[in-house]
Amino acid sequence: MIPFFLRVAHAFLAKALNAFTVLFAAATLCFVVLQLTPGDPVLAILGGGSVNATPETLAVARHEYGLDRPLPVQYGLYLTRLAQGQFGNSFSQHMPVVDVLRSQAPPTLELMAAAFIVAWLFALLSTVPTVRRRWFGPVASSLETISAGLPPFWLGLLLLWAFSFEFGLFPPAGTRGVLSIVLPALALGIPLGGFLAQVTRESFDLALDEPCVLTARARGMDERAVRLRHVLRHALLPGVDLSAWGIGALVGNAVAIEMIFSRKGIGRELFLAVSGHDMPLVAGIILFIAAIYIIAGFLADLLRRLIDPRLKALHS
Repeated sequence: MIPFFLRVAHAFLAKALNAFTVLFAAATLCFVVLQLTPGDPVLAILGGGSVNATPETLAVARHEYGLDRPLPVQYGLYLTRLAQGQFGNSFSQHMPVVDVLRSQAPPTLELMAAAFIVAWLFALLSTVPTVRRRWFGPVASSLETISAGLPPFWLGLLLLWAFSFEFGLFPPAGTRGVLSIVLPALALGIPLGGFLAQVTRESFDLALDEPCVLTARARGMDERAVRLRHVLRHALLPGVDLSAWGIGALVGNAVAIEMIFSRKGIGRELFLAVSGHDMPLVAGIILFIAAIYIIAGFLADLLRRLIDPRLKALHS
């Protein structure tokens, strides 16, 4: 009993250490990038570059926000505030960063969920019926390769031109209604679906030669049932592992997609915050994205154990 609890505690501490490392690295990278970004944060605090502030006003603002202190001191204060959960107020929006995240995160999370569903639907429909099929297999494999190489922003522009401006089937901008999320979800989901399909196809092909699959065929089970009940379960594991990376890719690509489709969301806010040198808002968004990545990794690990019970035995 004691060794079991020790293994559980060790696994928990390892995951907690990994999560802390990711958050610390994200916060540090955010601080460094903002220091290297051209522009004066004091101007953002005072309302933008159009403000004709006197040198005395700029000096007072720098002192008030601690921007006149040495960089190591600024970095220490920055980490201390983040560790205490104090994200501060957005320089550009003049409201708490938490409130900005509360209003902007739901549209991005909805878009990511829709794109993730699109990606997995594409991967499964492209692989399960076509692996080792004489004609459909090579065609589907080529389609997966092309899809994986498509830049999401280029695909988004193409979909916007075709289905909004030419055919008028979907709204070109906005975040209201189900139709407004279709094109952005396709632009984000299809390239990710190409990657998922490629790794799923390879593992699916290998799983077709597993002993349990050959036994099922020998018992006279239908080929479709064999693929869905036996092969797919083994073939999903590499795609599940890749899904954790895919979540991070969706967040990163959401910046361009939300700008193209004029959607609300943290991706668009991150672009505007970096442009305006809004350090509190950038830090809040980056840490929020890092938290999403950590949660995605945890869920992927849990899903792997549910799909393949043998993994539980290896860790017990």
